[in-house]
Amino acid sequence: MDNVFKYYEFSDFFMDTSGMFFNNEISYSSLNDTHFLIFEKKEATYNLYVSKYNNNKEIGVHPAIILELLVTDYDKGNPAHRIAIKQYLD
Repeated sequence: MDNVFKYYEFSDFFMDTSGMFFNNEISYSSLNDTHFLIFEKKEATYNLYVSKYNNNKEIGVHPAIILELLVTDYDKGNPAHRIAIKQYLD
């Protein structure tokens, strides 16, 4: 997964304190100034979301304006999971 995070320029993981991600660790990549892809690290698995915030400083601190789960238990070997990221970041 480290290759996925580096290739798509996800942030370092940090603790969610907003409650949106159940206080799990999260990492994000910017789509534009207000839309972001977010990986939630839940034990040994990762969930992928698309979200909207007023700015990146609100991620993990305040609830998202919009939050949609794209992939549960992300698997970089699964073509459908790779497409979920590529449709936003490529």
